[in-house]
Amino acid sequence: MIEARHLRVLRAVATAGSFSAAARELGCTQPAVSQQMKALESSAGTTLLIRTGREMRLTQAGEALVRHASGILAGLTAAEEEVAAIAGLRAGRVRLVSFPSGSSTLVPGALAALRAEHPGTRVSLVEAEPPRSVDLLRDGDCDIALAFRYGASGGEWDDLVVRPLLTDRLIGLVPEGHRLAGAAEVSIGELADESWIAGCPRCRRQLVEVCEESGFTPRIDFATDDYPAVMGLVGAGLGVAVLPELAVESVRPKGARTVPVAPAIEREIVALTLPDLARVPAVAATLDQLSLAAAR
Repeated sequence: MIEARHLRVLRAVATAGSFSAAARELGCTQPAVSQQMKALESSAGTTLLIRTGREMRLTQAGEALVRHASGILAGLTAAEEEVAAIAGLRAGRVRLVSFPSGSSTLVPGALAALRAEHPGTRVSLVEAEPPRSVDLLRDGDCDIALAFRYGASGGEWDDLVVRPLLTDRLIGLVPEGHRLAGAAEVSIGELADESWIAGCPRCRRQLVEVCEESGFTPRIDFATDDYPAVMGLVGAGLGVAVLPELAVESVRPKGARTVPVAPAIEREIVALTLPDLARVPAVAATLDQLSLAAAR
């Protein structure tokens, strides 16, 4: 294998015309230059230099290698500088996937802080709910996935780096004129006869499980992944819902009132990445800013 350090020596010899002159240019000894050239000829499998008196002359193979060496070394220098910039957070790219209520609450503050601290780091954002967002991470289509889960799911994310961000409690949402609109707390069982408006598939599944534990199966008349739509339907008096606090924070409900529900329904909000990606400076910095945004 031809090494870059050998190419640098060959180029110096070709430019300076001798081993001794090349040694002075490179700041090393003549025997060191000679040794490097022997190693390069061994790697190339042919003679690259011919000694003629006090000077060195390139063979045809040597001329070809010198001709390519300039481009190779220039490309390597550019690559080293780019990697150094990324490692020093003067450059870099992070692909972030987030569920909608995380995109509107946690992500903006985190990315604003990241840009202020590391303006050379670029972050792209697309939205997806788990488990789709986690699949995108595992497939290499993003670097960080903002996700959530209800309760501990054994082994679900064992292959990933999990950065816990916060615990998000679900709250009830009823029309303003509802009989329970002013209640200090509402039992899920008190809503057994209501028409329900459900959210994303994972939230919908959790809602059904909680209701069934309270002795009834919710009558879900409307289902939508769009939280503003859920709030609009509740505000129009078409049913009741339970939504994450993050979702309610991101949209002011019109014609609806929030009420605490019992038993408490909580989801864990996390940032996920792959073990190798966690060591990339731009990814690590983004994870740190997401943690800070969640703590505010």
